[in-house]
Amino acid sequence: MRGTDELINVDDPAWPELQELFAASTVPVKVLPVDRGEGRRCLLQMQVTARSVLGAVALNSGGLVLDDGWVRVFGGGSSEDDGSLPSLAQVNAFPADFDPAWHPAKGLVVGHDVLGGVFALNGHDPEAAGRPGVPGQMTYFAPDTLEWEAMEMGHSVWISWMLSGRLEKFYEGLRWPGWREEAAALSFSQGISVIPFLWSQEAQADLAATSRRAVPMREVLGVAADFAQQMGPVDPGFLGAV
Repeated sequence: MRGTDELINVDDPAWPELQELFAASTVPVKVLPVDRGEGRRCLLQMQVTARSVLGAVALNSGGLVLDDGWVRVFGGGSSEDDGSLPSLAQVNAFPADFDPAWHPAKGLVVGHDVLGGVFALNGHDPEAAGRPGVPGQMTYFAPDTLEWEAMEMGHSVWISWMLSGRLEKFYEGLRWPGWREEAAALSFSQGISVIPFLWSQEAQADLAATSRRAVPMREVLGVAADFAQQMGPVDPGFLGAV
């Protein structure tokens, strides 16, 4: 097991290259100020270095807010003054003190979107966890199908993929006229409740005609998890603590 200093003090940290990606991105991206202590706690429990994109985001940012709030990428956590985005440690319920034996049971939740979509990194045995894809690759819990989908990319490629403008295609059919303004008006503890539900024939036939309102994000995730358990082939499992 490596100590915090060893994880932080590396020759080629990923953060400078990430900053260049942020500056060049066609997607609006906001980098939140980080809680330094919480960021270090994330690195220590995950045992990743600042050389990795996952470690760099946790150590240097309170999180990333993309597309005017539509997607939230978790990092080291931000303060209430900066919108209070939870850290990777908080979202994934890390132990309060470093525990070398602990790891996320089914995968590491690394991002949410406002509809209740969940981005997660697969753990060491995705099949046993009921997840598609291979270990260490990204998966997405889709709020319109209530199922996990393999993304066939790692965390660092996922960040670059989002910043390159691929979100527009990815969310095709899930965005309505005025979605950007609705997402931007939310606090980081809120998501968007869509009625009829996104997985219904009515919503998929005419998304713009749905009724939408801001609700706590935990409610959006909870409703999706409940319906997935009732309707889906497998329990979606842990979707993140917010």
